[in-house]
This record gives sequence, C-alpha cells and structure tokens, in this order.
Amino acid sequence: MDVIQALTDAITTKNVLSSVESCRPYECDGLSAYREKPLAVALPDNVEQVKAVLRICKQYKVPVITRGSGTGLAGGTLPLKDGVVLGLSKLSEIIKIDPLQRIAVVQPGVRNIAVSQAVEKYGLYYAPDPSSQIACSIGGNVAENSGGVHCLKYGLTVHNVLSIKVLNMDGEESNFDEKDDGIDLLALMNGSEGLLGVIVEIKLKLLPKPEAAQLVMAAFHSVSDCADAVTSVLEQGIIPAGLEMMDKFSLMAAEEFAKVGYPTEAEALLLCEVDGSHAQVQTDAKRVADILSQKGAYKITVSQSEKERIALWQGRKNAFPAVGRFSPDYYCMDGTIPRNKLAFVLEEIDRLSGIYGLKVANVFHAGDGNLHPLILYDANKEGELQLTEKFGTEILNLCVDVGGTITGEHGVGVEKLNSMCHQYNTPELEIFHGIKAVFDDTGLLNPGKAVPTLHRCAEVGQMHVHNNQLPHPHLERF
Repeated sequence: MDVIQALTDAITTKNVLSSVESCRPYECDGLSAYREKPLAVALPDNVEQVKAVLRICKQYKVPVITRGSGTGLAGGTLPLKDGVVLGLSKLSEIIKIDPLQRIAVVQPGVRNIAVSQAVEKYGLYYAPDPSSQIACSIGGNVAENSGGVHCLKYGLTVHNVLSIKVLNMDGEESNFDEKDDGIDLLALMNGSEGLLGVIVEIKLKLLPKPEAAQLVMAAFHSVSDCADAVTSVLEQGIIPAGLEMMDKFSLMAAEEFAKVGYPTEAEALLLCEVDGSHAQVQTDAKRVADILSQKGAYKITVSQSEKERIALWQGRKNAFPAVGRFSPDYYCMDGTIPRNKLAFVLEEIDRLSGIYGLKVANVFHAGDGNLHPLILYDANKEGELQLTEKFGTEILNLCVDVGGTITGEHGVGVEKLNSMCHQYNTPELEIFHGIKAVFDDTGLLNPGKAVPTLHRCAEVGQMHVHNNQLPHPHLERF
C-alpha cells in the first residue's frame, strides 16, 4: 500500500487529491514565482483526520507541508514533489465566544475577518488585521506571526493569542498557554512556519471596539520629510492605532484602483489613525495634524465620518493589487528597520532600483518600520526573476545592516533563506536547528523552510569555511 492509498482509506477519497489538475491550486502560495506539484493534498474534515494524516505520513516518511488559505508571501507552503500538503481550510469552526472574558476559541481555518464579524454584536473585535484579512486564516496568521496596519498599537498575532493546541507527527496533542511557567513556548510557536507542529485550535484575545476613531491623511513633497514625520509623531508620546506610509508610485496606483481621494501629486503620503474616547480622539487628531504640518505636510485631511475613515483606508489596504495592475509580476519584500533609518533606507532602495533597472513601489507600516517594497518585473523575460531576487536580497541585507531584520510579518519561507545566512551566524543557526529537532525529530514538518542548512550558507558565501570544513565538523547537519 502506498501513502496515497493509505490516506484515502483513512480520510476518504473526496479528501485526497493527487492528479495534476486537482493539485494545481496548491502548487504555490501568494509567492507564485515558485511552484511545485505535491505528491498529494490531504483535506481533512476534522482534527481526528488531521491526526491520521500525520501518523500515515510519519509511517511512510513523507514530508508534511501544512497550509491554511495560501495567502502567504514567502513560499512558506511551497510543496515538495515527494510531500503531502495538509490543507486545514475545512477546520473552520468558531468553537466558542465568551464576551465576558473577551476570548474566542477557533479552528485554524477560520478567516481572520470572520472573527471580528462574529463578535461585533458584543462590541468586540480581533485586532490583528493583515491586508489579506478577508481571506487569510487564523492558523496561517499564527504560523507567520502576522501583523497588519493596526499592529503598532495593538500588537502582532503573538500579542493577541492566549493559547494554542498543536499536533506532532505522532498525532499527539500539546497545549501552549500564556499562563505556562518557564520558557515562553507559546511565543515560540507563533511564527514557527509549520516547522514545529500542526496548529489545530487557537484561543484569541478580543478587544472592545474603540468609542471613536479618526484618520489623519498628510501629503508631503518629499519622501524623507514624510519618513521623518513618523518619528516626530511617536516622540510626542502619541501611539497611533495605525501609521502607514506610501510613496508616489504606490499612492497613485492605489488612487487609480480605489478612487478614495489620495493627492496624486504628492511624493509621499502618511495615514495616521488615532482611536479611543471621543474626547481623546479629537485631541490626538489635532495634535497629529499640527505635528505633521510642522514637519512639512502641505495638505492634511482629517476624516469626518466612519464612512470616510474606512474609505481612506481602502486605498492602502488595496495597494498590493493596485500596483499589480502596472506589471505582469511583482515581488513583495518584508524587511523591518529602526524608524530613524526610514529615510536612508528608502533612498538606498531608490538607488538600487536605478542600478537594477526595476521599478519599486514602497508601501509599509511606518510606525514599526516594517517595509513592503514591491519590485515590479516580468517573469516572461529571461533572467528577470533572478535579477529581481538579487535586488530583493540586497534590500533585506540592507535592513539587517542598519540594525533591522529580514522579516516583520511574512515569515522566511523559501524566499529569505539566503538572507537568514546574512542575519544569523553559525551558532545561532545551530540553535534553530536544535529547536526544530526537539519538536520534530522526524524532520518531516515543512522541511527546507525558514532555517537554512549550514551548507547552504557556506554556498552563498555567508559562512566561514576553513580547510574545506565548516565550523564544528563533528556536529550533525540537519
């Protein structure tokens, strides 16, 4: 009996896909530049079937790539040709809502926005709001530690998850809770990209909806003035609910797509949202507007209604698809830098854009320095994807060199493996591999993602090799 037959016997024929046509939708995630047909796709109906899939794959020594909605942008769910994609989209039940404790217990396939919709009648909501929130799943959010435009004030996924239930390759359950003593394993599981276990249940923190919110939109004649204004707002002790920046290309694309009234003559646009009580919002909105005026904003718009506030956000929320209309393909980066380096890094990206001859649209969470440069390219032109990858690697390495990191919320996946070699040295990478081995001694959970092998780092020239040997040659290389 082969693994496909064993899976079919365990979770029924309708839940196992193996033909070329049926597997096609699962050959990539949102990073569509990389594709691979999996050996099979398993779509269990419940947790018991998930356990069965894991046990069978362990028995046959078949890799398992866990997948949520497939909206990830780093190739985290890129299949292996000899691996099984474990799709959790059918595990989409909101198990429990407790408005008094302000919690929701959900399965991993529940969509991000569905949580807020389900608890809206209680005056509550779930704070993390990735731009893909209408489609992305909570399980995927935990796996990548997703953020969103409001993460500056309300935190990333890790700050809004209270506990999770995880399965290992034997189908055994483990629970990680914020109240656990000792090492914060719950935080470790957030952003672990499917390497350490399969998440089957999540308890989320809910927040009361703010009494009021206003959005301040400021247009600038220069990108550097706009970037400097970000720091000025925060230095005054104001913590906005969201603080987003767009350059000229991205705001023009967003305006053409969403038609929300963005000033297309501006070189840069800043969106700053404040929330809280009515009195606090009025005070903070005026303070923000005054600060931005002092820092060079030539045009300021303050939303006067909830409808207008939501409309102004729609341009930013749709910036990625809007930019996609201008090029056959784009490559979305995800570096994070200190806020005081924003102006310098944007100037460097512009310089590199000229060198590589590839246009870039800059859209990012300015409040926490999370950049999302979109490199436009045409995959049909020979060598242009490789050129784009090289450009993207330079951007990520630049983020590290100024004191930042290669990812803020998209994860490492396969996209940033080489940049991991730039950010971390040999002992640190060995610790990562050691952690992986503790949680997954089979090495079958999403192999080849997030943490590069030491040999890979040597090949890309980021690791010291002496006399044709890596450091600590006696250690096993995972």
